[in-house]
Formats: sequence, structure tokens, C-alpha cells
Amino acid sequence: MRLLTIHANSIRYKVKRKTPIAEEITKKEDEMRDCLVVFSCVEKLDEKNTGKVVAGAKKEIIDITRQLKTKSVMLFPFAHLTQTLSTPAVALQVLIGLEKELKKEGLNVKRAPFGWYKEFEIKDKGHPLSELSRTICPYDSTDCDFVCPHCSNPIKIKDAEKHEKER
Repeated sequence: MRLLTIHANSIRYKVKRKTPIAEEITKKEDEMRDCLVVFSCVEKLDEKNTGKVVAGAKKEIIDITRQLKTKSVMLFPFAHLTQTLSTPAVALQVLIGLEKELKKEGLNVKRAPFGWYKEFEIKDKGHPLSELSRTICPYDSTDCDFVCPHCSNPIKIKDAEKHEKER
């Protein structure tokens, strides 16, 4: 899962057009102030362990909200963070699960609709931690069989760490 977070003074969106994978909605626009906007994208690899992905994303988002001293989160589906998207059903399941888990932690959470083209405005706070990115992996580094989507080569985490130490 890929996350791009922005500490925002405000975000506002309005749905414009439905895609074939759009969830049914009743609310066509919303906004939030003084919040962490989490642009999120569920990847094909995440389908192997959605529970771990939700838990990892929850941990990262909670850590960031604590650092920023904010209790409000806008989850914003954003497919443009990867070239290897999960199925729409899995992506929506993960985002709904993440929304529920963050609410259990006492955060004020809103989720922008999945599968809709949206017009949005965001006003970034512009401090050193106001833009961050995170990658959530569904594997432990000991059992990773990830294949790079760009070159089809396996990424061997332990080999990379060993090579880095030798440098």
C-alpha cells in the first residue's frame, strides 16, 4: 500500500463522475479542517495479506497524527500512486477496514468516495513534516517474494542490506 500524507489546513472535495467501479454514495461533497490527508493506494501485492496492510497503515497514520498533534484524518483513495493496483473490491475492503480501525483509536475519520472522479482543493500547512510518504508491505522481510513490477527481478532485501553494510 502506498500512502502520501499532507498535513492540511483544509481539504474539500466534490464528486464529479462515477467510474464503473464506484461505490454507492449519498454524500457528493465534504470537507475537513486541520487534518491529515492520506492519499492512499492499495497495490496488487497487498492482496496477499490485507490484515497486515491495514494494521501497518493504521500504525503509520497514528504515528504521524501524534507527531502533528491532530486527531482528524481524511482518507482519500488515490490510484495514481502505483502502476500495480489491487482489484477494486480488495482496495475498497482495505480502505473501509482502515477507516474503522482509525475510528477505534478515537480519531475523527472521513473517507472520500472510492471509484469517483473528484475535484478537490487542499491547503497544505507547509512545515517540514507536512508532506510524507509511506509504503506498507504485507510481508515480513524474512518471507518476502516480491518481484519488482518494473523489471520482473526479485528484490532481495537481505542481499541489499548486506551490500549496503559492505559499502
